[in-house]
Amino acid sequence: MLDSMTNTLTPGAETPRRAPSTPPIPLNADEEDDLSLEMRAEMFGQYEDSLRSIGEGEIVRGTVLSVDDKDVLVDVGFKSEGIIALSEFPDPSSIKVGDTIEVFLEKMENQDGLVVLSKQRADFVRVWDRVKEAHDSGQVVEGRLIRKIKGGVVVDLYGVEAFLPGSQIALRQVQNVDSLIGQGMEFKIIKLNKRRRNIVVSRRAVLEEHRAKQKSEIIQELAKDQIREGVVKNITDFGAFVDLGGIDGLLHITDMSWGRVSHPSELVSIGEKVKVKVLSFDPEKERISLGMKQLTPYPWEDVDKRYQVSQKVKGKVVSITDYGAFVELEKGIEGLIHISEMSWTRHVRHPSKVVAIGDQIEAVILKIDKENEKISLGLKQTEPDPWLTLDQRFPIGTRLTGKVRNLTNFGAFVEIEEGIDGLVHISDMSWTRRVVHPSEVLKKGDKVDVVVLSIDKDARRISLGLKQVSDDPWPTLAEKYIPDLIVKGKVVRLLDRGVIVDLEEGLEGFIPLSQLGVDGLKKPADSFHAGDDLSLKVTRVDTQAHRIILSVRAWLADQTQAAQAEFQARFKPTPSAESGAESGAESGAESGADSAAEETVAVEAEETGDAATEF
Repeated sequence: MLDSMTNTLTPGAETPRRAPSTPPIPLNADEEDDLSLEMRAEMFGQYEDSLRSIGEGEIVRGTVLSVDDKDVLVDVGFKSEGIIALSEFPDPSSIKVGDTIEVFLEKMENQDGLVVLSKQRADFVRVWDRVKEAHDSGQVVEGRLIRKIKGGVVVDLYGVEAFLPGSQIALRQVQNVDSLIGQGMEFKIIKLNKRRRNIVVSRRAVLEEHRAKQKSEIIQELAKDQIREGVVKNITDFGAFVDLGGIDGLLHITDMSWGRVSHPSELVSIGEKVKVKVLSFDPEKERISLGMKQLTPYPWEDVDKRYQVSQKVKGKVVSITDYGAFVELEKGIEGLIHISEMSWTRHVRHPSKVVAIGDQIEAVILKIDKENEKISLGLKQTEPDPWLTLDQRFPIGTRLTGKVRNLTNFGAFVEIEEGIDGLVHISDMSWTRRVVHPSEVLKKGDKVDVVVLSIDKDARRISLGLKQVSDDPWPTLAEKYIPDLIVKGKVVRLLDRGVIVDLEEGLEGFIPLSQLGVDGLKKPADSFHAGDDLSLKVTRVDTQAHRIILSVRAWLADQTQAAQAEFQARFKPTPSAESGAESGAESGAESGADSAAEETVAVEAEETGDAATEF
């Protein structure tokens, strides 16, 4: 093709006129005389014929005269030389002075008097037929990636540049295109434009054909329980897709490991080669389920041979829930430490207060359920149970110091040693006071002396006493507060059935409603207030129940009528209308202090039961 194009004269082409680039050899006078005019005419005619045979748009041969950092100067035998940009050469470093190259003659002469030449167009014309044939027949061609440009890569194809779009480089997006530069690959030509010298190639088309061929072969031979090698193609939250060579299979997260897997990326990565087992295959839908854990033995098969109840084991905390922590003993074998098995003495509100994910811990096997794949573990069992020896370390009656950890409506919990609390019930806080709430006596964080009252190892309960630290004062009080003794008291609390008064610091007495001495009184709050001072008579001291029963009425009986009238006026009830009507009826039934005095003993006996309930 080149020879025919070189020897063809383009019709209408202008015949170049120039002297040869090499100066003629000078002749002496004798030699010039020897040349006849006919010979000279013949020589010039041959030269002009040679120039007429070459025209624009043809490939010609030229000699490299010089090379600089931008251009290459080429002599093609015309009156002037041609310049070609150095960038048009695929390998600029290989161009040397004196080389003979083929170039495309674009124009006989430009405005600078130089011949316009192109190396790239010469290369394109030279390989065009070959490229077109490969495109029309769908042949695979070989090329080399030479540089990265916007949108893709430039490929050297038979010495000319072709464009490889980024989407056509591979089956999936390539993250690092630079790593492919310089590599030789196979392509298919997917687009041609001769006028624009545009060639577009695709490597993806070659890979898809190859993949389709592989897929067809694999489908024919694929079967359940086969062990195959594949490449991880994609990773999702529920598993990984593995390319078996033309067809993908799903490796579900539950089939990756016998152990716990939070995310597939913990075990595999994209591009990694893995061995898998075919769990199921549907040729019609082309669905393949794969497994990795099935390549290793089932860990629960002989678990009862490797582990026994009461055995101490070590493991890693892999999960924490509200009810406990899961510990991995080996891949595929996990045990649960229930929250109740974490401490002998502490009330654990959440497992995270004791262990954290990733902790390496030691535990004791409590139970093995091979059928349901469950192992129960105990953390507290790694240490002796302090409750078993508690009664030996703290016998009944032991006096010790503890810290108030918490207050409730019924008492206070006091820590007697780390993790072991005892309860001081509200009834064991004072010998002489009726404590309504523990906060009246104690506050959280107080250091207090207590006495061990009882220990229930089975129920894990300790009863402590605060008042028992001191001696029971009631035998002495019974000798001091004898019946009919006149005392002074200050109202500290009003009840529905009576009034509690403070006799001395920490000592309280109870006045039943009927012994308050106010005629027609239905409720103590109608006449009395906290802080009122009263004169009283002791009616009875109950040393067992720790009560002093008092009476205002008995004291009034010994007073003058003037004093009684003053008392009634001072504590006159201010009831509601309904209470006033009832009060008036009862006032008519009771006339005078004498009849009230006569009822004292009987009422006292009647109110004793009420006092036991209210006080």
